[in-house]
Amino acid sequence: MKSSSKDQAEGAFKEIKGKAKELAGKLSDNPELEAEGTGEKIAGQVQGKIGQIKKVFGE
Repeated sequence: MKSSSKDQAEGAFKEIKGKAKELAGKLSDNPELEAEGTGEKIAGQVQGKIGQIKKVFGE
């Protein structure tokens, strides 16, 4: 698997996992879990964008 595809796949997984944690934090009224989920979701989005950039440059 190319590194660009790997970054996009891992980014999507992190984003989904982060959304789930964020929702769990909201439902359980746990601001720490919600913040952790938000951070993980953003990290996943960034990693996905890095994968897209790598794809453009052919890496």
